[in-house]
Amino acid sequence: MPKIQAPVMKNEYYDVTFEDLTHEGAGVAKIEGFPIFVENALPDEKAKIKVIGIKKGFAFGKLIEIYEESKNRIEAPCPIYSQCGGCQLQHVSYEGQLDFKRKQVEQVLARIGKLDLTKVKVHQTLGMKDPWNYRNKAQVPVGEREGGLVAGFYQKRSHDIIDMERCLIQQAENDEIVQYVKTICEEYGIRAYNEEKHKGWLRHIMVRYGLVTKELMVVFVTKTADFPHKNEILSKITEQFPQIKSVVQNINNKRTNVIFGDDTKVLWGEEYIYDKIGDIKFAISARSFYQVNPEQTNVLYDKALEYAKLTGEESVIDAYCGIGTISLFLAQKAKKVFGVEIVPEAIEDAKRNAELNGIENAEFAVGEAEVVIPEWYKQGNTADVIVVDPPRKGCDEALLKTILDMKPKRVVYVSCNPGTLARDLQLLEQGGYETVEVQPVDMFPHTTHVECVAQLILKEGN
Repeated sequence: MPKIQAPVMKNEYYDVTFEDLTHEGAGVAKIEGFPIFVENALPDEKAKIKVIGIKKGFAFGKLIEIYEESKNRIEAPCPIYSQCGGCQLQHVSYEGQLDFKRKQVEQVLARIGKLDLTKVKVHQTLGMKDPWNYRNKAQVPVGEREGGLVAGFYQKRSHDIIDMERCLIQQAENDEIVQYVKTICEEYGIRAYNEEKHKGWLRHIMVRYGLVTKELMVVFVTKTADFPHKNEILSKITEQFPQIKSVVQNINNKRTNVIFGDDTKVLWGEEYIYDKIGDIKFAISARSFYQVNPEQTNVLYDKALEYAKLTGEESVIDAYCGIGTISLFLAQKAKKVFGVEIVPEAIEDAKRNAELNGIENAEFAVGEAEVVIPEWYKQGNTADVIVVDPPRKGCDEALLKTILDMKPKRVVYVSCNPGTLARDLQLLEQGGYETVEVQPVDMFPHTTHVECVAQLILKEGN
């Protein structure tokens, strides 16, 4: 086949009009139908760009000059926004972000899921009244520069740490503690871990914050199990921040970019801090999975509960149940809830959280959802409603097949990846389900991520 010639040349300049955004937040312009992706550009903007790279079927460009700005363009308030890789949409008005996320969901449902959007209602994205300071967990790498410690997020497409005093999407208390811990460790000559040389001690500082309880946990992730000047450092930290309830050390001596190691020990205070989502209380350990935006998690789970349409008589299966967050919400309205999760520690947390809230109609099992739920079905156990909240890769094919065999009246699909959601909805529709509505929820303002809740019902005759 003849080689397709791109209609643009590298290092040449072009005037373009942007049509769309990619799922990563880059502007999309087309020259003779050939897409060019440009960071920091917005739909409807007219601009001059420089082509900086050409691949098969698309190119990358750099924004040189904007002739006509989008009505959604604003000045990003973060002083390190252009360097940091944490946010992608701070230069977009919040209304514009919510609209972009809804359109993103619509596009993938139509393109990948082949859904008829005249029949499937995709609602406007549910956003926050105040879309700042929402992250309840700060998890920052520590490095060294000119003899001193630095702590912050990685620069875009690199492992260079940008020293950061304040992150506008983090809880302010978390930032204050990270900076204080960094300063105290520096005073006592603590060395940061160097991932290239596999030397040094302090790898990460993590702070967890209970939005409702105001309780705090500090976690030192270190290369070795020793703790130089432990008593002095712990004394200063806990005196400075009396709301700290727990200080924990996690040891990770492997050459890896995975943050946590296998060994965790409490150095001071309690093993858990507590927080609430709605009326449900949760115990949170250093390694517990707990949603980083509990305010919007409440919105997300309320919508899942609404779509489940529980009357108190239903048996519900919660696949990928984690620490039982959705399960315990569902248990308030269901006759019985069965949760399954592959991570044993998460199931222990789920059982503990059920006990903490006096919930007796929820049971939890360890294992792969695509193995455990088919086994339940073979044993004659069925469900009126199945709720799935899978990882980004979506539901396993074996689980989807079991759902189609089991034929629950309703399926509620909670998704962190619109692409795999669309793929799985298509398979469920082919098997006899109808997607009624999809609700995007903005769990991570100023980033390109969007969560969704989809409601499916079993068609009559299936």
